[in-house]
Amino acid sequence: MDSTLVERYIAAWNETDAGARAKAVADLWTEDATYTDPLADVAGHAGIAAVIEGAQGMFPGLVFTPGVVHEAHHHIARFTWHLGPAGGEPVAIGFDVVEVAEDGRIRKVLGFLDKVPIA
Repeated sequence: MDSTLVERYIAAWNETDAGARAKAVADLWTEDATYTDPLADVAGHAGIAAVIEGAQGMFPGLVFTPGVVHEAHHHIARFTWHLGPAGGEPVAIGFDVVEVAEDGRIRKVLGFLDKVPIA
């Protein structure tokens, strides 16, 4: 499994340029990939890119950073992530499980929200 998977995943979620984000999604996810979390259930590159864009719109100026849990075996990885101001306390914390295809790209993401901002 690609050791930079989490770094590339976080970078895709932080990419604010629509064209660069589309390329990052295509490079990281298979064409038929799915993404499911409590707020979204989408398939394909366009759906995943739209979820990322939506998250950026909901939390302008905040950035995703890797959390402390990173573990992988076979074709599965799990990791935590934080969302907050650069260098600041996270307002959201999540836990994602990914299934990786033979070509090293993500086939499926199952996301969980451990900490969410109170509206």
